[in-house]
Amino acid sequence: MRNFLKIGQGTDVMPLLASIARKPELWTADTYLRDYPQGPFGEVDSIILRFPVKSVKQTEEEVAKHFSDYDQHECIDQPAYAELPEARPLIMGLMAYVGGTRLGRVMINRIKPGGVIFPHKDTPVHAEYWSRHHLVLQAEPGVVFRCEDESVFMRPGETWYFDNAKEHDVTNNSATDRISMVIDVRCA
Repeated sequence: MRNFLKIGQGTDVMPLLASIARKPELWTADTYLRDYPQGPFGEVDSIILRFPVKSVKQTEEEVAKHFSDYDQHECIDQPAYAELPEARPLIMGLMAYVGGTRLGRVMINRIKPGGVIFPHKDTPVHAEYWSRHHLVLQAEPGVVFRCEDESVFMRPGETWYFDNAKEHDVTNNSATDRISMVIDVRCA
């Protein structure tokens, strides 16, 4: 089985990129992924649009107020989601295209020139539940996305599925920031 599958191309990502450019403070508003101990995102800036409630540093009491029966897959909209309304039609379009029944984590990651997302595998419980998709907002040749023994260059406007249960990493050997929206979808 292939590790990557391109499922779309030609998506107009410029409205979202322009909105992000007008709000650069969003890159530093939530550093949870970058600061996560021993995580693979130490060199990555992220705009977190949706994330599990427990992982956004809320107390157990705050979690209980939102969910009487905690569901580790439940993700909630983060403040940045309202700040970037241009993301919503891209996300919902993907949900409709792949027959999504539940929306999970959504984040926009920026890897600066020379930066990396270090090799890692997503946890089995996460990778088995969600289908992982990348919608590339900005990239130039020199960006290498590797999953096990397969590597691809994902062009802007392309949407890719990939198997995040396998070891993967991204290296930006280009002169431009690589910006990608990661969208987890539960498919029927």
